Amino acid sequence: MISTTPVALVDDLTVRIHTRAGVVHAATEVSLALASGTITALVGESGCGKSILASALSGLLPAGSLRRGTIIVDGRDMSRARERHWQTLRGRTVGFAPQSAAASFSPIRTIGRQLTETISALDTATTVEALLGHVGLPPHLQHSYPHELSGGMAQRIGLAAALCADPPLLLADEPTAGLDPQATAHVLRLLRAHADRGAAVLLITHDVQALENLGVADDIAVMYAGRIVEAGPATTVLNQPSHDYSRALLAALPSRGLHPIPGLPPELTNLDPTYTFADRAATGRPTQ
Repeated sequence: MISTTPVALVDDLTVRIHTRAGVVHAATEVSLALASGTITALVGESGCGKSILASALSGLLPAGSLRRGTIIVDGRDMSRARERHWQTLRGRTVGFAPQSAAASFSPIRTIGRQLTETISALDTATTVEALLGHVGLPPHLQHSYPHELSGGMAQRIGLAAALCADPPLLLADEPTAGLDPQATAHVLRLLRAHADRGAAVLLITHDVQALENLGVADDIAVMYAGRIVEAGPATTVLNQPSHDYSRALLAALPSRGLHPIPGLPPELTNLDPTYTFADRAATGRPTQ
């Protein structure tokens, strides 16, 4: 059931990360609400800032980052929350399946042992075999070490861990990366089923073709250069996009002729704050 009350929201979120190379404009004035019973897909090219939103909603922004704006999770204002407060939400309230799931596993312990520790920490009534089966993986993989898994297997195991406690907010960052079409469909239907049980799901993906083919998303937000340039019902964004970048992103799909987007995405480091997609479209290259 879809609710009008958001499980989580960010309002006017701006994130800057200081690095040796300069200041990364990771997110600029981003606003997005995630309602229970819905899947919101956040789409855009790699490097546009999509993952930073999942980090913000799970309290895992990089150390030293500067943040402005509001973050609400499960009715709590987490905008200035300390790590100990986020720890009470992660796992039970907020499930996070990171983009590089393999990096989150200990290399010296089997997958089964690590999932067992997750189950114990969250005090849930499930088993390792059930978690693996839930994401379409055979039970014998519990005896494997992380380096023995393919990237796609690691992604699905990361998703299984995120779903362990049936969290009301699920953040899935590129959960279908490295998967074949059959496995992709399985994972996206799994996310759909989780939303249909009342959860809010943020699906971060560059696979717009799968969204179009399977129709699992309720809403789509399009991100470019750290900004959300368009957001609305999935059918509207897919069939009547209002922003030039949305139209270009859709025109690049195989089902729509594979028309390449001119130029390259901009680097978010030291990005000119006045930069827009129109600059790239006009010059055929990113304007810094």
